[in-house]
Amino acid sequence: MKSFGIASLAIAGVIMSASLGIAGPKVVQGPGAEPACFAPWEASTKYFQWDARKGPFKVAIVNGFVGNTWRIQMVKTAKAYAKDPSIKDKISEFKIVSTGTDAPAQLGAIEDFINQGYDAIVTIAVSPEGFDRVIRLADRNNVVLVPFDNVLDTDKVMQVNENQLEMGRMYGKWVVDQLAKNGTMAGKILEVRGLPGNSVDRDRSIGINQVLDESGGKWERVSVVGNWDDGTAQKVVADAIAVHGEFDGIAAQGGTTGVVQAMLDSGHPMVPIAGEAENGYRKLIAKFSDAGLKGISIGQSPGLVAIAMKAAVSALEGNVMPQLISVPLPIATYDQLKDGVNFWTDLPDNFFTVNEFPPCGVNISGPAIMAQSEKDVN
Repeated sequence: MKSFGIASLAIAGVIMSASLGIAGPKVVQGPGAEPACFAPWEASTKYFQWDARKGPFKVAIVNGFVGNTWRIQMVKTAKAYAKDPSIKDKISEFKIVSTGTDAPAQLGAIEDFINQGYDAIVTIAVSPEGFDRVIRLADRNNVVLVPFDNVLDTDKVMQVNENQLEMGRMYGKWVVDQLAKNGTMAGKILEVRGLPGNSVDRDRSIGINQVLDESGGKWERVSVVGNWDDGTAQKVVADAIAVHGEFDGIAAQGGTTGVVQAMLDSGHPMVPIAGEAENGYRKLIAKFSDAGLKGISIGQSPGLVAIAMKAAVSALEGNVMPQLISVPLPIATYDQLKDGVNFWTDLPDNFFTVNEFPPCGVNISGPAIMAQSEKDVN
């Protein structure tokens, strides 16, 4: 009897090891589900498929930094979307935590949700590296892990993002093209960067500087860190103007309302500017474009969290999904702005204007977002 028990335990161990070995997504052939919404990043993007399971599902959001308006609106958007009729019946439990800029704290929170039996975890990664351990843990437990916005330097998880390198290139191209129209290919360019250590900040900066390098112009470059935050950006731009004098063009990753306000406060001439999709920035472009503020606004929407949540649920239902999902870049130039259409005089300056994704059936209204709290949901 003892030998039979030992043999049975050994067989059970082999079966368990085998089941652990095949946990996580399988790499399969495309196309994937809802291709107009979940568009593959490029033709070579691979596809994942998890075993289908019955809902409703336990979903968690593990945010990192929460000290700027974009992140606050993202948290509010996640809460609003979790209540949306299109998805609320598919979610049994929903939690949000913000862990700050400490990578071990974020990894620990993800591990905790995995160990609690959550089905999907959506995250904005503090760092593009160092997540291998939690990826393996998620796979062993068949948890769908979905980084978005600040994504990981890996193809082992499904991720959702806009093309940050291309966004940076578009920022740089706008400034260069506007200066070229004015007959100059030389001058002083101010780059206002985002939160250090994030893949978004890195990739946008690479794109901006690639265009400046490729243009053949003679550019003096000054870089400041604005943390994608209006108050911080306003201060560092004011300091840059005080130290370096006037700039010929500005490429701002975020905090763009503060960037323009610093120009106004200092009496800086209106120059070509490329920036984010803050409502306040678009208000200022509309107000001062006739005075020379030729701006472009390219949005990294906090609504990406809704697409990541929708993708996670779709994967849990067993649908074929691209490993890297591309969300189109929403753009508005100074001559395309319309009050009540792509900016709103009656909404706060720090509201991010782009939260509609028609191909995904996701449309989260401003009032629904602003009605939510930015506090964690435990």
